[in-house]
Amino acid sequence: MGNWFKTTLLLGVMTALIVFIGNLFGGRQGMIFAFILAMGLNFFSYWFSDKIVLRMYRARKVSPGENRQLYEMVSEIAGRADLPMPRIYIIPKSSPNAFATGRNPEHAVVAVTQGLLDLMDRDEIMGVLSHEMAHIKNRDILIGSIAATMAGAIMILASMARWTAFLGGGSDDDEGGMGVTGLIAMSILAPLAAMLVQMAISRSREYLADATAVSYAGQPYGLANALEKLGAYSRKIPMDSSPNTAHMFIVNPLTVSKMASLFSTHPPLEERIAKLKGTIYNKA
Repeated sequence: MGNWFKTTLLLGVMTALIVFIGNLFGGRQGMIFAFILAMGLNFFSYWFSDKIVLRMYRARKVSPGENRQLYEMVSEIAGRADLPMPRIYIIPKSSPNAFATGRNPEHAVVAVTQGLLDLMDRDEIMGVLSHEMAHIKNRDILIGSIAATMAGAIMILASMARWTAFLGGGSDDDEGGMGVTGLIAMSILAPLAAMLVQMAISRSREYLADATAVSYAGQPYGLANALEKLGAYSRKIPMDSSPNTAHMFIVNPLTVSKMASLFSTHPPLEERIAKLKGTIYNKA
């Protein structure tokens, strides 16, 4: 399934969710408003979603002179992957993590936290960077950025509907929405639907990015060790992050319970590490 088809499918599903919310929120007029909003978001997501995410985390662009070692590592991986050199950003967070964003490889960004640079050795950083460059090569970055923007819009609309229901809003006439009961149900189900869309997009792409990263880094143990550290540090040093963008990071930055992990946007770290270590043993 090509990424253009996946992107179109994602936009279609998220648009349908927003229009559905509009119908519950304000009937036919709400649907029209929601459709116009969705079209605007689709345009906005394509051109500006990467900038929104970078600004959200106060990411700062770095030049080769500021961090030559990081720049050289990214440049080396870009050469191996036959990709243009992406822009590099550092997120001022002590929790180690990273993500890639942008609408295509020619406008890509790799963002790493300061904690990743402080707590990982060179092989581990190379493994993480290779994973993010794999997302760029596989053209996952636009899908992830759009999902973040659209999920955020759905969360806001669902919250508005919940408050409207609590304040006695809603209409049950033929032209109106589905009333208070529908608004409350939508405020619960719409965010869940958005989360399931994010989960479906993200989980399979993480496994593929891990596998692709091995060929870029030249070995699997750097990424395997990095994932082990990332899992441990994400519990010790929680990251203040938005659930709407959690799927973009190499590991989930949110602290979740075992039950909640069943619905995580990321596959279990243990499984990812086991697959990478299996690669090590198979080569031995």
